[in-house]
Amino acid sequence: MSSSVLKHPRKSRPALHGEGVILGVDTHKDVHVAAILTITGVLLATHSFPTTRDGYAATLEWVHRFGDVNAAGIECTGSYGSALMKYLQTQNVKVFEVNQPDRALRRKAGKTDAVDAEAAARAVIAGRSLATPKTGIGAAEDLRQMRLVKSSAVKARTTAINQLKGLVVGAEPALRDQLRGLSTKALSRACALLLPSTVERMLMSELATRIYHLTEQLRRLETAMTRTVTACAPELLDRPGVGYDSAAALLIAVGDNPERMKNEAAFAALCGVSPVEFSSGKTTKRRLNRGGNRQANAALYRIVLTRLRWDETTQNYLQNRTAQGKSKRDVIRCLKRYLAREIFTILKTIPDQHKNPAQHELTT
Repeated sequence: MSSSVLKHPRKSRPALHGEGVILGVDTHKDVHVAAILTITGVLLATHSFPTTRDGYAATLEWVHRFGDVNAAGIECTGSYGSALMKYLQTQNVKVFEVNQPDRALRRKAGKTDAVDAEAAARAVIAGRSLATPKTGIGAAEDLRQMRLVKSSAVKARTTAINQLKGLVVGAEPALRDQLRGLSTKALSRACALLLPSTVERMLMSELATRIYHLTEQLRRLETAMTRTVTACAPELLDRPGVGYDSAAALLIAVGDNPERMKNEAAFAALCGVSPVEFSSGKTTKRRLNRGGNRQANAALYRIVLTRLRWDETTQNYLQNRTAQGKSKRDVIRCLKRYLAREIFTILKTIPDQHKNPAQHELTT
């Protein structure tokens, strides 16, 4: 894509002296396209910049030619736009996260990168996108990356175990009888000791070695995640039913700047546990919320199930609400909502050094 100024059919005009401008950015892997609008919605210019340190600096320098930046709307602040967002925040620019344009409206008006960048700026002006993005530079971001690596390791380990058991099923009778009935752990140990006298035995040994290394990797990741959660929110792990993985999922959902959520109701909506009206005619009812962060929702669900099994207070609550005519599904929904309030009380007290640590060096 050319770095020259992109043409637009509407005639632009220079910004008035002292007039603030709004920046909108359509993000991509190698090139970002920026659009500048006045606070009244007049398009001033569009331009494309490379996704490098110099490109980010050139973007801000270009915007300042038209006036002071009141705010910036950026797409994909958690992926392609993450580095630009962090750079603008270090330059004291207020950044908002912008959703991608509505596809139905975009089909009618056509699609170009310049049009998407302009739409991002207009979303900020109209107030449709005023969500504060996650900073992505603290403990929550570290947990997110560790959880991604853990997820891939779990999938690879499961695949290797299934393949090893498949080889055992079709192995020669003497070897199959020797390995039959062993647990997964004992099976991998036995196969790791096999001499590679045949192709079949060699493959079993290779798979067993892979399983061992993946298991050790998962143990190291578990230790690192537990250490990070303990340093960030130690009180979270002290609550009944909350393990390191569930705590990590909740911290990831909140991000490194939990102050962007105004109250516990916002956190409940973020986790998808806020009740949704499902009424019609003479029926007044609420149903489960199928929106929000589904990994955080699953974490709350696991905690509730654990408490239903081991916590006496939660068990008594289930019995009382069931006696009132509530289904178990509705009771679990209520418990998840109460749990969200309990978790939010802990998260809002996270020390500042874990919310906004020192700025990391931006990488290009």
